[in-house]
Amino acid sequence: MRKALLGTRISSRKDKLPLRILALFAVCSSTSLAGELNVEELDFDHGISFFHEMKYSTDASHLEYLNPNAPKGGKLIEATQLNFNSISPGDDRGVQAPGAFWLALDTLIIRAGDEVSSFYGRLADGIAVTDDQMSLVFRIHQNARWHDGTPITSNDVAFTFNFRKSQVTGALWFAFIQEVEVLDDRHVALHLAEPLTLNHVIMVQFSPILPEHYWTVHDPLVTTKEIPVGSGPYRIKSVEFGRFIEYERVEDYWGQDILVNRGRYNFDTVRYDVYRDATIIREAFRKGLIDHWTEQDVRYWHSAYDIPAMEKGWIKKIRRNFGIEIGIRRAIAFNNRLEKFNDRRVRQALTLAMDFEWQNRTLHFGYHTRAHSYFPDTELAATELPSADELELLDPYRDQLPPELFVEEFRYSEVKTPEQHRANMLQARKLLIDAGWKFQEGKLVDKDGNPFEMEFLSRDQEDFRVLLPYFQQLEQLGIEATVRFVDSSQFNNRIRSFKFDALLKNSDVLLPPMIELMSTYHSSSVDEPLSRNTPGISHPVLDHLIEKANSASTMPEIIAACRAIDRVLLWGFYTIPLNAVDRPRTVHWDKFGRPEFESRYWPAFPDGWWWDDEKAARIKLEQ
Repeated sequence: MRKALLGTRISSRKDKLPLRILALFAVCSSTSLAGELNVEELDFDHGISFFHEMKYSTDASHLEYLNPNAPKGGKLIEATQLNFNSISPGDDRGVQAPGAFWLALDTLIIRAGDEVSSFYGRLADGIAVTDDQMSLVFRIHQNARWHDGTPITSNDVAFTFNFRKSQVTGALWFAFIQEVEVLDDRHVALHLAEPLTLNHVIMVQFSPILPEHYWTVHDPLVTTKEIPVGSGPYRIKSVEFGRFIEYERVEDYWGQDILVNRGRYNFDTVRYDVYRDATIIREAFRKGLIDHWTEQDVRYWHSAYDIPAMEKGWIKKIRRNFGIEIGIRRAIAFNNRLEKFNDRRVRQALTLAMDFEWQNRTLHFGYHTRAHSYFPDTELAATELPSADELELLDPYRDQLPPELFVEEFRYSEVKTPEQHRANMLQARKLLIDAGWKFQEGKLVDKDGNPFEMEFLSRDQEDFRVLLPYFQQLEQLGIEATVRFVDSSQFNNRIRSFKFDALLKNSDVLLPPMIELMSTYHSSSVDEPLSRNTPGISHPVLDHLIEKANSASTMPEIIAACRAIDRVLLWGFYTIPLNAVDRPRTVHWDKFGRPEFESRYWPAFPDGWWWDDEKAARIKLEQ
């Protein structure tokens, strides 16, 4: 006999919970379940992989990029710019504390750092997929325990996903889950609304499992300082909102010796201190108040850490792997919902005005690389002319696509001399005239005499360094450009209501990018507040290609679809890609041990590092 989705273990305190939580339990408990599943007939494996075989077998003792003999001990102090005010899992209004879910809670599965698309069990020691690929079944590890000693069961999994689906954002992200069925204490099935894809598994691995027995007697939607029950390698030791959060290693952590964890989570204490400003973080690092910092601004990477501690070898500068992150680090995004950006020729003209090479040479010490693709430096990047596989996808839509897409290799103009940039500006001027704009007393105006103006929205002072030189080029085209600088709250409100002309934004995605294609480039996300589709990109051919990519079952199919998507985006000139995603630049005090090599895609940083007493002893900081 099947059990209720959330069971009946609701405390006598349930009458004190808000009606919205009780309604969630009532709906979940009465949901009709999908067809019968016989656990004995399912084929369980220790992991799941897409497009390739799993690297690690059931006999593997540890992941190759971890040190299974890493010693435990020491303290890691990190910096965060999150002014966090919540440790409640459902507090959408608050800012979640760093690590609150990833250190103190476990997930069902975890992604391998040295494989493109393999996931191995964490809370789950078995994973099965039904023949029709409409159900994903997990078997909970028999030793899995909450920190209070309570066994982790299928009811906790069901509670978690039903709770997430009850939230506004969760309803979108977890729409692929039609029902959650508890088969018995250790087996739980996610019945899907569509056949299983990589996207679904990625969302599952980003979903820490919550303790039903705790959150049925506490309100998960309310901000609280009360430390909740966890299951992960750490528990919250102390927290002061807006100042710090400190975690202590759980000595008897149930999962410390499973495949994906052996050699991980080695520090006795992990602490995050809040610094609202990156400049203060850099100073704190130089004084030894924090242990490492990943530098996003190459100006400071270039020389800010050339201090005596560096000369003594106490500080190291390293480039790390993080191949799972691809795409464009920074791009100028136009609000394509506005009429003035509707014409592709206008967007191309604005792109020609950007002199990336001058900016890189003058402002960034030449460290940056121009992104000539939305998926640069990967197999997914469109190069040369479309392949036969791409043409099979694109040919039916020739009449809806720029003719150049089929006969020219796309590449942004690489300016090496002032003469070359002048030629670009002349071409930009001609494109604007061809699009119906005209020059009147040095101003670019439409047929009714209305000037072409652009207001860039920003909440980061660093944007000015990129935008002001660009504004000089726009001025030569008769375009008046300004910056509206606002705080984070105003910025989000204006983005939510689409009240902006243009802005600088990150356009990085995870590899493979299918989970983010829909929310970033599909028409369905254009009117969705705070979606990744900030520029409002909408094209029926893109929609078709994205759907093809999401339904792909082989790597060649993914490559063909993503390359075709790349071509449509590039030739559409919807944004101005600037620098490509690059390997992270990290500075750290040299008092840690590190594995012999980093995995290519998702290294265990810093959770695969460990404290080294000998290295730490040689560092003498001034008090």
